[in-house]
Amino acid sequence: MLRLTGVGKRYGAGGPVLDGVDLSVPAGRVVGILGSNGSGKSTLLRIMAGVSRASSGVVEGRPSVGYLPDRFPGGQRLSARAYLRHMARIRGLADLSTIDPLLRRLALVGGPDAQLRTLSKGNAQKVGLAQAVLPRPELLILDEPWSGLDVGTHAVLGELVAETRARGASVVFTDHRPEVVREHADEVHRLDVGQLTPSAAPAVDGAPGPATRIVLSGPGGDWTGEPGVRHVLAEGTRVVLTVDATSADAVLLRALSGGWSVREVAPCSP
Repeated sequence: MLRLTGVGKRYGAGGPVLDGVDLSVPAGRVVGILGSNGSGKSTLLRIMAGVSRASSGVVEGRPSVGYLPDRFPGGQRLSARAYLRHMARIRGLADLSTIDPLLRRLALVGGPDAQLRTLSKGNAQKVGLAQAVLPRPELLILDEPWSGLDVGTHAVLGELVAETRARGASVVFTDHRPEVVREHADEVHRLDVGQLTPSAAPAVDGAPGPATRIVLSGPGGDWTGEPGVRHVLAEGTRVVLTVDATSADAVLLRALSGGWSVREVAPCSP
């Protein structure tokens, strides 16, 4: 679908931001790129999205792209609905009926009529995410997509990533937290001072993958046997769940839909 060979990027006379990056993104794959601030993650995604050109190397493949930048330009007078309709028409989409349901699914504060300039960073991020997934692209590129989102939307974003992969499209996303990258990615790469290297696989064959600790309080009920739940501990009105990290978003969504309150979400110690 998309292949980068020896890709480099530099600005002016400064040192390289990217240096000899090799990366292949096949169809139906979720690729996570782990790196700290300043490592070159955003520059790499801009090149993959076609927003920026590489200074050296080769980029092969021309999939349709949905792109969420690290900073979504939300300071506009347009409403969320009007903005998404405008972007959909630019992409040649005739069916605009999915816009309002998507915004409701993302729980946009103020609803589809909210003006972009009134939105918080997290809610502007939701509109940016909606414009990226709306055209059902072949390659979905997300720059730090979980940053600033509320817990409920974390679960929805995880679902959108999984649904994109399920229909045979690919996802590339970045984050600076190893547990987030490994929870959602099929393969993980680390970007450090402009150089990309493969990282550990999300799970070891034959062994349990990473786990997440979720603390809930709410209406009661038995979580034993729920998909992805390894262990349940009831503590009065609280329930402590140990779940597969890859199932954490789905478990959180079920909890919130069932009237539970989320008190804590944290990776379990290895």
